[in-house]
Order: sequence, then C-alpha cells, then structure tokens
Amino acid sequence: MVEQRGLWLEEFTPGTRYLHRPGRTVTEADEVVFTTLTMNTQPLHLDAHWAAAQDGFGGRRLVNSMWTLSTVVGLSVAQLTLGTIVANLGFTEVSFPHPLHHGDTLYAETLCRDARPSASRPGQGVVELEHLGRNQDGTVVCRARRATLVRMRPDPRGEGR
Repeated sequence: MVEQRGLWLEEFTPGTRYLHRPGRTVTEADEVVFTTLTMNTQPLHLDAHWAAAQDGFGGRRLVNSMWTLSTVVGLSVAQLTLGTIVANLGFTEVSFPHPLHHGDTLYAETLCRDARPSASRPGQGVVELEHLGRNQDGTVVCRARRATLVRMRPDPRGEGR
C-alpha cells in the first residue's frame, strides 16, 4: 500500500530542486473570484478597459500577485508537505519580477535551502525553501523564501524521539 504524503524532515536534502507538475493555467474566473474574495479591488485585476489604458503591462490585466504566490506554494504541497507540515513559519524575499496574465500557465519549483532539527520542538524540524514560479516560457514570475516546521519520520516502534 502506498500513501501519498509530503516529506519527513530527514527526507529533505539541501540543494535538491523539486519540479512540481502539472502546472496551472490561469483563467479569468480564478482572477475574479480570488480578487473579490480578498477585497483587492485594484482595477489592474478587474477592469479590462482601465488596464488597457495603462502603460507598462501591454494593456492587459495582471493576475493578482497573491494568487500567484498562493498557487506556487499550493503546487508544492502534494510533493513536499502534504500531512507532514506542522506550520508555516514565515515568508521572506517575496518578489514578482515579471507579470502573469490570464491564459498564462504557472509552473512551480522549489529549492531546499536548509533542513535541521528544531532546538525547541522534539520530533520536528525547520526546513527553509525557495519557491519559484515560472510562466509557460520559463520566465520567473514569482520568487519567495519560506520557512516551515515539519515532522520528523515517526518512530516505527511508537516510542518518542
């Protein structure tokens, strides 16, 4: 029997790059629902006529950057943290170097930067990850560093660590 799960702390190796597939093509519905749910009424996301009159983005609406970040992290879950994460500890160095538009396909990859046992939480450890989101052309559209608290591999005898 095989159960899908994320990685235990001991399975993370610094320097390993994980490619998360399949990607996710952005639809207009994704944008409208996410943007209105989060109360981000920026016309660059919702108003095609207004966006067409603006310089710098080809007259096209932009995908909400928080949707982009959330989806990049979400694409990593099944492969890295499904059922093994305890908590997100924080994000740093978040950037969006290139716009994402409706119809673009978002692909994610993650570099493990560090993995170490927690000094204060027995049976758990801190994993530092760098997430990248790329569009269908390979252009980086999102970059973020994230620290997570993950579980160590359970003791098969049921004893504490």
